[in-house]
Amino acid sequence: PAEQMVSPAAIVEQPVGLRATIAAYVALTKPRIIELLLITTVPAMVAAGRGWPGTWLVINTLIGGTLSAAGANTLNSYHDRDIDALMHRTARRPLAQHKIEPARAVVFGWLLGVVGFAWLWAFANLLSGVIATVALLFYVFVYTLALKRTTDQNIVIGGAAGAAPVLVGW
Repeated sequence: PAEQMVSPAAIVEQPVGLRATIAAYVALTKPRIIELLLITTVPAMVAAGRGWPGTWLVINTLIGGTLSAAGANTLNSYHDRDIDALMHRTARRPLAQHKIEPARAVVFGWLLGVVGFAWLWAFANLLSGVIATVALLFYVFVYTLALKRTTDQNIVIGGAAGAAPVLVGW
């Protein structure tokens, strides 16, 4: 019967085992992009403090920044899962391969963003948490949803979110 038929897009291929599940969630956050973003945070901290700002502050700022960027990247992956499945470069992403349920991914992304804000507020300062959260919102709503599929200038305008780690570090 037709009501028993399931579209291929509705099938979620669950990773086998805890290790595979964790790997899929980590991949969802696009760790290579996070690394590139955070590499600018520490020099900004050193420049702003005119010297080493303290190991614990640096570590906590990097943790909060990682969480916030991971949330932004996860939400971007959620919204782009349809086009990611079509492009060779992005077809192996967890949502494009149906390794993670979209609803779980969106909850995971927002949770990372909220925890990133709270972490930065608690262990760095409120301003750094606000900047990281505004960058997340800008990346998701302005770059991903408003610009990415409508203009070839999306990367130029969307690049503003990439400046956030320097501001957070400062």
